[in-house]
Amino acid sequence: MDWQTHKKQLLNNPKFKKALTESSIEFQIVKSAIEARLKSGLTQSQLAKKMKTKQSVISRLENVKTIPSISFLKKLALATNSKLTVAFQ
Repeated sequence: MDWQTHKKQLLNNPKFKKALTESSIEFQIVKSAIEARLKSGLTQSQLAKKMKTKQSVISRLENVKTIPSISFLKKLALATNSKLTVAFQ
C-alpha cells in the first residue's frame, strides 16, 4: 500500500482525524523550527550551543516530544537569525 492510500484510510477514521487536527499546531511549530535551523545551516548540536542548551533538547523538540515555551522560541529565532511571528486567524 502506498502512502496516499494509507493516508486516505487514516483520515476516514474520526478518532485519527480529530487527533491530527488537535496536534496540527505543534507540528507547524516543529516544522518551522526545523526549517529555521536548516536555513541557518546549523546542526542540532550547533544550534544547541548557540542557545546554551543541549542537543537532546533540540532533538526532543524536532521529534515533537516536547512543546516549546515562547522564551525558547525567542532564543531559537535569535540563534537562527529568524523572526518569530505568532498569528491568530
